[in-house]
Amino acid sequence: MLTTSRNRAGRHTGRRVAVVGISLSDCGRVDEATPYALHAQAARRALADSGLDRSVIDGLASAGLGTLAPVEVAEYLGLRPRWVDATAVGGATWEVMAAHAADAIAAGHANAVLLVYGSTARADIKARRRTSNLSFGARGPLQFEAPHGHTLIAKYAMAARRHMHEYGTTLEQLAEVAVQARANAALNPEAMFREPITVDEVLDGPMIADPFTKLHCCIRSDGGCAVLLAAEEYVPDTAKAPVWILGTGEYVSHTTMSQWEDFTVSPAAVSGRLAFERAGVRPEEVDLAEIYDAFTYMTLVTLEDLGFCAKGEGGPFVQEKDRLPVNTDGGGLSACHPGMRGLFLLVEAVRQLRGEAPGLQVRRADGSLPELAVASGTGGWFCSSGTVVLGRG
Repeated sequence: MLTTSRNRAGRHTGRRVAVVGISLSDCGRVDEATPYALHAQAARRALADSGLDRSVIDGLASAGLGTLAPVEVAEYLGLRPRWVDATAVGGATWEVMAAHAADAIAAGHANAVLLVYGSTARADIKARRRTSNLSFGARGPLQFEAPHGHTLIAKYAMAARRHMHEYGTTLEQLAEVAVQARANAALNPEAMFREPITVDEVLDGPMIADPFTKLHCCIRSDGGCAVLLAAEEYVPDTAKAPVWILGTGEYVSHTTMSQWEDFTVSPAAVSGRLAFERAGVRPEEVDLAEIYDAFTYMTLVTLEDLGFCAKGEGGPFVQEKDRLPVNTDGGGLSACHPGMRGLFLLVEAVRQLRGEAPGLQVRRADGSLPELAVASGTGGWFCSSGTVVLGRG
């Protein structure tokens, strides 16, 4: 463990940062809870998982709820944080927030930061408290795309079609991503959809946005989760072995499709490179990957851009039987997707490294637990990316 030092202001510098608590709230079909209640449930469970007292929490990261997200959530949770983050970059929000929180803890600006999320996206639509949306709106730069039918899913579909054109990626290869996600979900008692599916069933489903049929798209669920990060000096008092934040990276590329230079390259190409460089590890050393998968193409292209296979080889890679374990809980395609799913990636990565996965538990060839994991979130329509490398050592 690294030795810490103090600067003239008495703050710790260069402290190592660990994930010391994780939890999910009730997920899937949750009809009777509010988003605030899911936040609180996840936070309480994560704190209990850590074994620490709530008084150690002096930082809060929250987005997506309320007019002043971290302020309202902090009040609801009974917290008075001296460090807050409300960064909102879509599905990548939580990996970016984890990076910011780890930097703040390392610099001594906070000691323990709670990242917490909750959403009743599914229940709200069922109860007609809200309607589903096809796009993020038509203000600002988006006003130039909305009249042409550029919905959120259409943008991902266009990118997938470009990859198919450039590299010969097939519909069957994209469908394999959904099939494997469901196979992982089948082993996870917490997953919302567990019935096995086939490539033919994916291909024969109702068309949503060419080439995506229904099963190429993420599910809509309710749910929340929480992750507690803390400085190394708190680790001796925690209930479980720490999982260390080894390296992080973040990147934003565009908001309008006309400014996206290459539809076949996601922002993970930059955030992943930065995270691996800062962690001092190579992609081939990683034991598992948790990747944002609102659509099947996201998994495929992110695997390429993180360096697990060469550009254009994502199609054959996802068809390999002994490839890198990906989205071990079933991902957003089958397990849980209540909105900004990025925090769930961190929870599952930590579960795997601890050996606590409720379903598929990854093990190395010698039977030991995995040592290294990567969580990579994507936001908007490949607009942003945050990548976090985690390890047990």
